[in-house]
Amino acid sequence: MDQKKSDREILAEIYRNAQLAITSISDIMPAVGEGDIREEIMREHEEYEKICSKAAKIALKYDVDLKEPNPIKKAMMWSAIKMGAANDNSSQNIAQMMIRGTVTGITSLKTSLTDGGSKLDPEVKKLLTELISIEEGFEKKLKKFL
Repeated sequence: MDQKKSDREILAEIYRNAQLAITSISDIMPAVGEGDIREEIMREHEEYEKICSKAAKIALKYDVDLKEPNPIKKAMMWSAIKMGAANDNSSQNIAQMMIRGTVTGITSLKTSLTDGGSKLDPEVKKLLTELISIEEGFEKKLKKFL
């Protein structure tokens, strides 16, 4: 299979995905009450921070310039989160919003895993599969709040 995405592109996507998740969590936290869902979302935030750190280390090693997510996309996410939580800040609604974002991330990352092909750098592939696994775990845990 031909490699459709380069290691650099996939590494940048891993970083962007985790950064968007961190931004989304920061945007939604003011609407999240106390309790188990708040603890879960805070734990997720920490995991995404770890992924960003790992991606940055790999990027430094291979001289890849990682960029922050597009400001327009961040603004659109912010407004969607604020509107979604303004009418309903229940644990169930917060979990639904978080799951939607997580599933979007999983879909994108799995596509990149396929597009990377068999020639994907082992270190990049390991981080990519780690993030996919983490996000699948988040989805499962968030579904408990539905």
